[in-house]
Amino acid sequence: MFDNPAGPTVGTRSVDLLERELAAALDSERRADCMARIQTDAVQLALDLAVRETDIDGFFRAFIRTLVEECESRVCAVWRLQDDGSRSEPWLAYANGEFHAGDAAAWDAVAPPREAMAAHLTAHAAGWQETVEYWLDDERLPASVRAFNAANGIVSVQVAPLMLPTHNLGWIVLASADASSCETEWRRAVLEATAKQATLTLHQNTLAEQSRREARRQAALEERNRLARDIHDTLTQGFAAILMQLQAAQRSTPSLPPKVASALETALALARSNMIEARRSVGALRPAEAGQESLPDALQRIVGLARRTTDIPIELTINNLPPLGGMERDIAGIAQEALNNAVRHSQGQAITVKATAVRSIGLRLSVSDNGRGIAAADHRSGGFGLTSMQERAERIGASLTIVTAPRAGTEVVLAWEPPSFSIPVKVDAAS
Repeated sequence: MFDNPAGPTVGTRSVDLLERELAAALDSERRADCMARIQTDAVQLALDLAVRETDIDGFFRAFIRTLVEECESRVCAVWRLQDDGSRSEPWLAYANGEFHAGDAAAWDAVAPPREAMAAHLTAHAAGWQETVEYWLDDERLPASVRAFNAANGIVSVQVAPLMLPTHNLGWIVLASADASSCETEWRRAVLEATAKQATLTLHQNTLAEQSRREARRQAALEERNRLARDIHDTLTQGFAAILMQLQAAQRSTPSLPPKVASALETALALARSNMIEARRSVGALRPAEAGQESLPDALQRIVGLARRTTDIPIELTINNLPPLGGMERDIAGIAQEALNNAVRHSQGQAITVKATAVRSIGLRLSVSDNGRGIAAADHRSGGFGLTSMQERAERIGASLTIVTAPRAGTEVVLAWEPPSFSIPVKVDAAS
């Protein structure tokens, strides 16, 4: 008579709830272990291929082939984004046991149509920062791509960006015939893990190639400058000395026989003509600044690309700027480094880039954010980015100031004026 009929029911419900929670915890742990193994395997694959493959093309060939085989997919293709972010280009595809380069005539037969897919990848903003999944007849895809998928039995397409903290390098596209939720989730995890390793490898290769190109360019410039100095110090100076001696002889002997006077005049003309040609050779050997990107164009390009890689609003203001005499590249480099730092580290809600003229002859460039500021230790120790900005500023004779405070944001200010208008440093006579 003391039995509670509701007791067993409540007890059963409690046990059922506990079992469900335990099952969910075990499932979560299995998923975490699976993701950790996928990440580990992706890192190991990248390391093995980096050691075995000596060039980036060979690395990616082995990489996408492994991705297709491990994920039991149909096609894996790589698109690379141009440096200015204006469009993407097909680079490499693997399908049916064969590789196809981006310019191969057979590309469209084995991989998503080039032009349509390239335009979609570039225009689809969501795909710049995160993996995007498409299904059969997905209206987000161009009609020609959907037709290709239908003709090849592809029902699932996953696109992962090759994303760095500051910009995008391109995309990896994985197309599969199986669209079950389990397989799709697993493929996405594998694709994202491998895409991170591919991004790192591609970025390192790009930096190494840029370093090699810069080394070759510097070597060529040094050789051209050496030749220019040699011509200037020998031929040009020699012709100038000969010209001076002939002119002195002409002045010291005003009355010469006609034939002698004619021969002397001819010698003067030859010396003058060859001196001019030597000077032209010196000028042609020196590096030219023609075709350099203007600072407003460079800032618009830099800010435009940054806007596509972050959700932080970036405001750009450019007033009438004075002539900068070839300093555009260094100024743009400072702006890009400061903007990259703001995007990556500020954790702010807004970023402002402003370039204005100072007294119509100077320049003030400011990159500011309303984020967390730079820690005192980080500010004192600096870093490669801060050092690079300072070196660029010193090279063009400008001042670089960084104003920051905890939770009050950071402002990087570059100020430059022509030397004749610079304010001299006051020196205390007593010191």
